[in-house]
Amino acid sequence: MNRPEPITAPDAAEPSDGLANPQRLMAFSTLAMAITMAVLDGTIVTVALPTMAREFAVAPENAIWIVNAFQLAVTVSLLPLAALGDMFGYRRVYWWGLALFTVASLACALAPTFAVLTFARLVQGLGAAGIMSVNIALIRFIYPHARLGQGVGNMAVVVAVATAASPSVAAAILSVASWHWLFLINVPIGAVALIMAARTLPETPRAAGRLDLQSVILNALTFGLVIAGVNGIGQGGRPWLALIEIAVGAAIGAALVKRQLKLPAPLLPVDLLRRPVFALSLATSISSFGAQALAIVSLPFYFEDRLGHSATTTGLLLTPWPVAPIAGRLADRFIPGILGSIGLLVMGGGLALVALGIGDSHPVSLAWRLAICGLGFGFFQSPNNRVIIGSAPRERSGGAAGLQLSGRLIGQSLGTALVAVAFGRAPAHATEIALWGAAALTLAGAVASGLRRAG
Repeated sequence: MNRPEPITAPDAAEPSDGLANPQRLMAFSTLAMAITMAVLDGTIVTVALPTMAREFAVAPENAIWIVNAFQLAVTVSLLPLAALGDMFGYRRVYWWGLALFTVASLACALAPTFAVLTFARLVQGLGAAGIMSVNIALIRFIYPHARLGQGVGNMAVVVAVATAASPSVAAAILSVASWHWLFLINVPIGAVALIMAARTLPETPRAAGRLDLQSVILNALTFGLVIAGVNGIGQGGRPWLALIEIAVGAAIGAALVKRQLKLPAPLLPVDLLRRPVFALSLATSISSFGAQALAIVSLPFYFEDRLGHSATTTGLLLTPWPVAPIAGRLADRFIPGILGSIGLLVMGGGLALVALGIGDSHPVSLAWRLAICGLGFGFFQSPNNRVIIGSAPRERSGGAAGLQLSGRLIGQSLGTALVAVAFGRAPAHATEIALWGAAALTLAGAVASGLRRAG
């Protein structure tokens, strides 16, 4: 069924133009706490992957499912949960997503086996998707219309800082406690955030109609089969079976796109993808985040298993990578496509330097090379995000934001899956292969970025 224009539900009061302080500050703090946990848990465990692999006695290519299960769950459920937010209210979807995330975090910490941990991470990803899918939508009802840009900008800073801090946070926790505390720390924070959310988040208008279940199923099958197929290649299974999974997933994806073209309010906003600038920007985003995942997921195994560094040192070495966006003001004055190309070329150069430096165990030598990667990645992000949001009509900002996040998650999921392929097929040189593959992806992204003409 299609979703018509939003109407106010009988039990939901018409929202005013934002919230007054101090409720606005408390509501934003609630969103910031939850999104910080969701972003951190997408990457924080990569630092502890080698330790977890040893404890559960699993191969590196299998241990990567601890990361991939979370990312896959978020990627598959993000757009459907955003649609549910339209129908049942953003506050409700956010609260239940946060509750599920908190409970699943406890389950991750107490998991007795690798299988249980992977399943708990899958559930945790579903909860994280509930948080992420309606986060920006809630900002619209927390901040007055005249200050909406400020609210969106503040949230972007929170996400950037959480991303940049994740390796350091992991290193700090692992220096004093076991990996279980990477998840346990979410429980008290999540409990406080749940109480604050119930008291401060505003009610929002709801849309009549029902979710298009066929689109939801096609969406889940598309991403699930493609990611499973890529991982199947990496885990040393039957290659022909993995290729069939990828092919079937791609065919279902084509059916998904075809169905969306018939819907006035599609689950997957394919109408935006018809805009060349938007499509190129999304492709650039997928390439860059795929490259980032290839490097960040593979490097901890190299640092710890081959160079003998501790998990704490690994976290500190990776800290310079996800630098907060640094080209925001430049993106308003210069052509974002050119700025994005420059950033990706710098990032690719840094990746090549890291690959060429394989074998050098000195932390300083590794740190400056990784800092170049982070500098380029940070220089790329703001201009690219500006193009994605700015190239969409104002009334389609929600769909543009959803695709922007989906592009990031798709890139991260595919990058992580390709790391599994590298470890499964060439374990002795997996990190080098991943790094050179990441450099190639950034080059492709730089070319796509340079083809854009709009800013």
